[in-house]
Amino acid sequence: MTDLRSTYIENREMVQPNHANNLQSVHGGNVMKWMDEIGAMSAMRFAGNSCVTARINQVDFERPIRVGDVALIESYVYQAGRTSVHVRLQTYREDITSGEREKTTDSYFVYVAIDKDGNPTPVPELTVESEEGKRLQDAALDEKDG
Repeated sequence: MTDLRSTYIENREMVQPNHANNLQSVHGGNVMKWMDEIGAMSAMRFAGNSCVTARINQVDFERPIRVGDVALIESYVYQAGRTSVHVRLQTYREDITSGEREKTTDSYFVYVAIDKDGNPTPVPELTVESEEGKRLQDAALDEKDG
């Protein structure tokens, strides 16, 4: 699977009191952990191998996610190098009853594919075969560079 759309993964986490700070919103570290896990899944789906986090290019926390809300994390590979996999991650606050969403966090992670011995290993070339895939790739590149 080397097409961008096949790397798209989303997951939800219900924000519980044990995830929260004294302001009753989720700790940024919990959001980053969830993003890292989902991003690694996209990277591994693309690479066909285990992947480890090599770099977090940026994390922009735009607004809080409160206890009782759902954190929706979306992830996909938008670019690949020889052994590196570049992943776009966005987190949304979601009201599970209404489906209303609001973006809370935006980030770009880089993973490195590794073989069974833990050494970097080549990844396939990323293809973009659909209009939706092209839209996602363009959005990631435009916002990352903008």
